[in-house]
Amino acid sequence: MIGRLSGTLAAKNPPQILLDVHGVGYEVDVPMSTFYNLPALGEPVALLTHLVVREDAQLLYGFLSASERAAFRELLRIAGVGPRTALALLSGLSVNELAAAVARQDGSRLTKVPGIGKKTAERLLLELKGRLGADLGAAASTPADDTSSDIVQALIALGYSERDAVAALKALPAGVGVGEGIKLALKALSK
Repeated sequence: MIGRLSGTLAAKNPPQILLDVHGVGYEVDVPMSTFYNLPALGEPVALLTHLVVREDAQLLYGFLSASERAAFRELLRIAGVGPRTALALLSGLSVNELAAAVARQDGSRLTKVPGIGKKTAERLLLELKGRLGADLGAAASTPADDTSSDIVQALIALGYSERDAVAALKALPAGVGVGEGIKLALKALSK
């Protein structure tokens, strides 16, 4: 498998680039986030890659960051999501935005990406929950202190969504203990 390419950028034709590696030109499809951060033609560039071998083609996908490639690989593991859909998602959302949308279970954010419908977005949210470094998105949406984290985890264990648990947490007074916080949050959620 080809895991990394380093060479000279020979051509740019979104979403594909041509990378000259010691006289061999590799056609590499890249997400737009990578495309916009590429150097000028003739400049050196190094890409992490993912090779997809099909019956009729061998396709190479390139990424400037390891997190983009990891997200691409997680997306490919989902039934019905192919390389083109995964590339479209990473072109429309950064890895952190995707992780945050998954953590918040925000399907509307995913449907803003061309080619992603409501059903696909729901399947992505379901399949990616707890994967894709979703803790990045959760860290952005939940407070970092242990008490708040314990309250959120207790509410999730009781069957509430993370979004509802975080919303209830915001209504709690500062400095509340775990036990009292859970009681107050349950009261707020029952209204």
